[in-house]
Amino acid sequence: MALNPPLNRKLRMGLVGGGPGSFIGPVHGIAAEFDHRCTLTAGVFSSDPERSKKAAPSYGVDESRTYGNYEAMLDAEARLPDDERVDFISIATPNHTHYEIAKAAVEAGFNVVCDKPITLDLAQAESLLKTIENSDVVFALTHNYTGYPMIRQAREMIQAGELGKINAIRCQYIQGWLAGTSEDDGGQLSAWRTDPAKSGAAGTFGDIATHAFQLGRYVTGELPESVSCHLKTFVPGRRLDDYGTAVIRYQDGAIGVLTASQVTHGRENDLELEVDGTLASLKWRQESPNELVVRRAGQPHQIYTRSPGTGTMTPLAEASSRLPAGHPEGFYDAFANLYNAVFDDITLRASGAAFERRDTVYPNVYDGVEGMLFIQQCVASSEQDAAWMPLNYAEARQ
Repeated sequence: MALNPPLNRKLRMGLVGGGPGSFIGPVHGIAAEFDHRCTLTAGVFSSDPERSKKAAPSYGVDESRTYGNYEAMLDAEARLPDDERVDFISIATPNHTHYEIAKAAVEAGFNVVCDKPITLDLAQAESLLKTIENSDVVFALTHNYTGYPMIRQAREMIQAGELGKINAIRCQYIQGWLAGTSEDDGGQLSAWRTDPAKSGAAGTFGDIATHAFQLGRYVTGELPESVSCHLKTFVPGRRLDDYGTAVIRYQDGAIGVLTASQVTHGRENDLELEVDGTLASLKWRQESPNELVVRRAGQPHQIYTRSPGTGTMTPLAEASSRLPAGHPEGFYDAFANLYNAVFDDITLRASGAAFERRDTVYPNVYDGVEGMLFIQQCVASSEQDAAWMPLNYAEARQ
């Protein structure tokens, strides 16, 4: 089979971020190249031009395609012939830089894959949305947990009505890496995440609760109505929350409970989703991602496993699997599944074909705006003693 038909070539990637000490930048690079549909061609790997040049060899990027800042990259790449310039820009930088980089890339005509949250605040997200809607680019947001096969299995089972009407959504995202860590320790990853100027109005809720909220939305399709939230900062001197709990009302009557922590000792990356329906309930946990538990009253519990070729998987989940049953797939695979869906649309755009912009397999700009509204309303609710705040976008913006 040809590669990215009808282009019949690899897509070319430009990466912003991913320099020394970065976690998510290298993940983007690996995930994008995972299925050999793309090659990392150009990059700005640090805000320091010298550090950017030093990082380039580790990505296999030639010095001639390594730039000192994103403006220089966009300008130089736009001047290259069609058969040389990058096809898309991936943004793996701190939150406060997302808006300016993404907006400039879209205005220059480049497709964009942006790390979450989409921007620093809701106003920036709304501005970026208008820019994207006035363009023809593909835009994706890397809520990468949506790429797990068993998450996609859960989504398709719910869409098929197997759980009945959705009653409740419970999601928790529990980490411990910020417990006992202060910003004075000088850690690169912790410093900007707990700085309001770089992270935004929320700390833990902006960093990981957005993943939990979006995962519940992705799997169930339930539309949020309002939220009551309580945020807490346990580490003395920290300027942003490191723990929080939210109760969410959904428009069809379902209720959600979301807890996020980065100060729970001994917890690593424990993202867990449970959904209750009138016919059944399900549970998925990121630390054992190849299993999905489904329970029905009066029946033995069912454990669905990532087992392609057995007839037990839904079509999207099957298509999202690479290895035979029993060979674990994980974080990189899920991230690569997101990129694969984005590549399909980038290829459609490049070949002049139409592509879907709102109802996509991957999270898009509309999910990004909704996520920023969620953060804003959670912070506002917490500041007003957990008062209920609208999450319905039209109502919230009145």
